[in-house]
Amino acid sequence: MAERSEDKSRALAAALAQIEKQFGKGSIMRMSDNQITENLQVISTGSLGLDLALGVGGLPRGRVVEIYGPESSGKTTLCLQVVAEAQKLGGTCAYIDAENALDPVYAQKLGVQVEDLLISQPDTGEQALEICDMLVRSSGVDVIVVDSVAALVPKAEIEGEMGDSHVGLQARLMSQALRKLTGNIKRTNTLGRCAWTSAASAPSRRATKWSATKPA
Repeated sequence: MAERSEDKSRALAAALAQIEKQFGKGSIMRMSDNQITENLQVISTGSLGLDLALGVGGLPRGRVVEIYGPESSGKTTLCLQVVAEAQKLGGTCAYIDAENALDPVYAQKLGVQVEDLLISQPDTGEQALEICDMLVRSSGVDVIVVDSVAALVPKAEIEGEMGDSHVGLQARLMSQALRKLTGNIKRTNTLGRCAWTSAASAPSRRATKWSATKPA
């Protein structure tokens, strides 16, 4: 029995060594390793009650966080409060304003340093997500807000005729982009935030469950 246990241990050690050699150090590890168990870095939402309700004191870095709710429920306000909190810590923030509706005066009232805020008002959904990915990969941005997902219109839909059917275009766009973004966001420890309006406006009427953390 002891011999078999030793054989299994040697086989496992060889497999782990091969995985690290092929895919790089850290590609597989034990849960007790420091890289896994270190304290989660968070950014406050600006609301003590919400921070406590989230259980970790704010929104986690290195994740895609999805803010979901009906119109005028405070999604943009929450995003701007997080931006303000990140800036207080010396962080750099970017705002992908797909709705072309960001009010700098309101943002200032919430504590956002608008003169330091990076803002993009993209023409298409593809452009918005490509800009987002480039900012993430730069490792120089701490928080990126996309407001809102419903306003990320695919290029094919913009260039098409009124009444043309574009079934599933936005859902595919978001699915492909998030598969790419999620890993990059984790590696660069960025906080990515997406705002959704309602079930009717979400691609395929469903949230992207596997790629986003939903605080509310």
